[in-house]
Amino acid sequence: MSNSELATSYAALILADEDIDITADKLQTIIKAAKLDDVEPIWTTLFAKALEGKNVKDMLLNVGSGGGAAAAAPSGATGGAAAAGDAPAEEAKKEEKEEEKEESDEDMGFGLFD
Repeated sequence: MSNSELATSYAALILADEDIDITADKLQTIIKAAKLDDVEPIWTTLFAKALEGKNVKDMLLNVGSGGGAAAAAPSGATGGAAAAGDAPAEEAKKEEKEEEKEESDEDMGFGLFD
């Protein structure tokens, strides 16, 4: 991680700790107050867009909680959860087919050292 990314990350954490909305201008203000002039404005814009509307404190507190988006779905939404559960199975089938194709290519009746 570059110094620019670290500076922007720390600035975002400072704003989140103070319950202030994270915007590119506010991130840039904190970075300039820290006398870090080599941080390009693109970093503050990227971080501001990525964290827009998100609660950074909750994100940090729930890092190791596991689960996933399907676990947070209400119990009445079983159809959506079932569809989401089918996606990994379909991917696994596709991977198996790709592996079979690779194996069949290798078995062409001749080898490298024949």
